[in-house]
Amino acid sequence: MNDDFGLVTWFVDEAGDPALFGKGGKVIAAAEGCSRYFIAGKLECRDVDALTAGLERLRKDVVADPFFKDVPSLDPARKRTAVHFHAKDDPPEVRFMVYKLLALHDLRFVAVVRDKLRLVDYALQRRRIDPAYRYDPTGHELYDELTRHLFSRLHGWSDHKIVFAQRGHKPRTKAFVDAIAHEGEGFARDFGLSKPKPTEVLCSVPKDHAGLQAVDYYLWALQRFYERGEARYLNFVWPQTLEVLDLDMDATRKGKQAARRSGIFNKEHPLTLESRAGVGKMDREI
Repeated sequence: MNDDFGLVTWFVDEAGDPALFGKGGKVIAAAEGCSRYFIAGKLECRDVDALTAGLERLRKDVVADPFFKDVPSLDPARKRTAVHFHAKDDPPEVRFMVYKLLALHDLRFVAVVRDKLRLVDYALQRRRIDPAYRYDPTGHELYDELTRHLFSRLHGWSDHKIVFAQRGHKPRTKAFVDAIAHEGEGFARDFGLSKPKPTEVLCSVPKDHAGLQAVDYYLWALQRFYERGEARYLNFVWPQTLEVLDLDMDATRKGKQAARRSGIFNKEHPLTLESRAGVGKMDREI
C-alpha cells in the first residue's frame, strides 16, 4: 500500500451466506446450496474515477460485442452483466476481462474469513449452557463481527471514505459505523494512537459503485479458493492482496511460523492450499 496521504475509498462487501441452521434446527452450513465459509472484504481504491471509467468502458464493449449477443446475463432485461459486473453471473470470458482490467489499477484487498462449521459448534455449545440463546439468522451479528476485525488492523493512515454494500432491505449504516468505532477505541487503548475516522460512510448497491463490483470479484476469487479449492483466481489477485485473516485457522497445528498458526496470510505468508489445509472439499457452483 502506498504511504502518500490523500482521500482513499474502501469498498466493503461479503461472500457466502450466514445461515447455519434450517427448519427444525437442522445444520445446513456446508450442505448443498449453503456455503461453508462466510467472508467479509474491503478493497482500497485511490482513483475511483479511473476504476469507474475502466469498468464502464469494458461493460459497454461487452454489451456491444456480437459474440455475447445471446448470452442470458447480457440481456438488459435481466439486469445482470448488462447493468453491472457480478462475478457469479458474468460469463467466463467476461470474468477474464474484468480480472485483467482490475490488475491494471492501484487496488488493495483485505479479507476476514469464518468457518461456519466452527460457528455451528459454538452455537450448539452456547445453547446447551443458555437454552434461551438463538443464533441470529439474519447474519447481522456475524457480519458486524467480521467488520470489526476488518477495520481493527492498520492498513494505512490516509483520510478515507467507506462505501459498503447493502444487506437486505435496510442500510444498517449506524451499525456499520458503530462496529468501526468500536475497533477504533480498541486501537487507541492498545497503542495510544487514534485511528483516523472515515470522512464519509455510505451504504449503496453495486450498480451505483464500480468499487463494489470490483470488491465482489476479489471476494469471489477468495470464496472459490475456500469452497472449491480452486486457487488460480486467488493467485491472480494475490499481488493486490494485503492480508487475509482466517479466524478459524487451527491454532493447534504444528508449524514454525506463528503467523500461519494464527491464520494471518500476507506477502510473507501467502495463502495457498498447502498453507491453509482443509479447504475446498465442496464441489458445487458458487
